[in-house]
Amino acid sequence: MKGGRWTGRGSGLLAAPVVMALAVGACEVEEAGTSTPGQTAVDFEVDPHFPNTLPNDWILGQVSGIAVDNRDHVWVAHRPVTLSDLRAGAAQDPPVAMCCVPAPPIIEFDTEGNVVQAWGGPSETGEHEWPQEEHGLYVDDDDNVWVGAGAANGQISGHYILKFSRDGDFLLQVGEGVGPEAMGGSNDTETLGGPAAIHVDTNANEVYIADGYQNRRVIVFDSETGEYLRHWGAYGNEPSDDPDAPASEQFQGPVHGVAVSDDGLVYVVDRSENRLQVFETDGTYVDELVIRPETLSMGSTWDVALSTDPDQTYLYIPDGVNKTVWVVDRRSLEVVNNFARGGRWAGELGWAHNVAVDSQGNVFVSEVETGKRFQKFVPRP
Repeated sequence: MKGGRWTGRGSGLLAAPVVMALAVGACEVEEAGTSTPGQTAVDFEVDPHFPNTLPNDWILGQVSGIAVDNRDHVWVAHRPVTLSDLRAGAAQDPPVAMCCVPAPPIIEFDTEGNVVQAWGGPSETGEHEWPQEEHGLYVDDDDNVWVGAGAANGQISGHYILKFSRDGDFLLQVGEGVGPEAMGGSNDTETLGGPAAIHVDTNANEVYIADGYQNRRVIVFDSETGEYLRHWGAYGNEPSDDPDAPASEQFQGPVHGVAVSDDGLVYVVDRSENRLQVFETDGTYVDELVIRPETLSMGSTWDVALSTDPDQTYLYIPDGVNKTVWVVDRRSLEVVNNFARGGRWAGELGWAHNVAVDSQGNVFVSEVETGKRFQKFVPRP
């Protein structure tokens, strides 16, 4: 269903006869609790009944982006291309199995976990590019849906981000192309370099991009026109692509997540360096936090989201190497808890890739690699 759109309602992606709810250092079998509007929490348990079954024999590939809109609807971006011929057996010619068919790459779920609509894929008219493997998703306060290209499996999927209406109508593309020849480097003001994450400040009409897999910076554009505004690197320095530049002075990448608080602070995760850095919106460096610095491989900081209480008290940071979610006090930048552990049961995590939070305080975590799912975690009563 490339470039198409589906609307309707479905019924769950995951149902398990035995529910395993996990907290730090604890494992117990129980039914998920309910959340209270505006509440914030440091400990969570899985809701094993969310989402409901996908319609149309659809199946998800790697879920590489997740967002929550003003209706508390959950949006996901997934990678249909990551499904094997056997996983998507019904889509082969001839079919090799009863199930399944790759779902469209962008899907909206309501608060009950039913599919509302789905769309996305290469443009039938050529008006915009589309990444081979989607990376990053954001829904702004005006219901615009932003999709990133970034990278997957060691390959750059594109040097651009895309903006659509809620219904999937194309509105804007920032950057273009794939491959080294399409890049201008970390100080180029027109091109991107494997952008990984997006955050939109609707009041200021600004879009912040974690850029990303080949560049080493945060870059900001006008969210209506795509006009370049500013950029910066680690500690607010001018970013450098010199491989001999001191690692302590530059993002080592990928610059994999970005979030902007209501009080004007920009939170950026530098994944391989296990660190979160904090800036003012003009790029002035404020502070940093290193989480479990002994973490090797791809690092401990994969994305960042703010709690939705009025003070935005906590930061939630998924960790795909340690397979957990870190809870950080936003004011003190102290880790106060972590929830979930590695595994395949409901409430356990594989490569925890992205995180989003709804107005009820529920936390949604997406998984890539072999996970190919997203889960809802509710505040523990």
